Amino acid sequence: MTRLEERLAALAAAGETVTYGALARDLGLRMAELTTALEMLMEEDAAEKRPYRAAVCAARLGEGLPARGFFDKAAALGHRIDDPTAFVQTERAALKASPTSSAAFPSQNIPG
Repeated sequence: MTRLEERLAALAAAGETVTYGALARDLGLRMAELTTALEMLMEEDAAEKRPYRAAVCAARLGEGLPARGFFDKAAALGHRIDDPTAFVQTERAALKASPTSSAAFPSQNIPG
């Protein structure tokens, strides 16, 4: 499991969120590296029918929701998102309910 996956799993288990900037700084990644890694995790999560681990990220400005790119990626992966808040709440609740399910399948080639 990568440091990114470990951090996301810990946040999910605690029911906490983190801003993209704080996560990038904590992991020593550039923002572009972080967002690429998060999108790769979303693809893996979708393929395995797991909740999106990237849902624990929050945009610096906003109401605790992920950045637009999260929703764009989820839509590209087949989700219809009529209510972004409800979508994220559902994802975060699923992650918190079984954080080991998101951590039990370590990703390949994900930086961080």
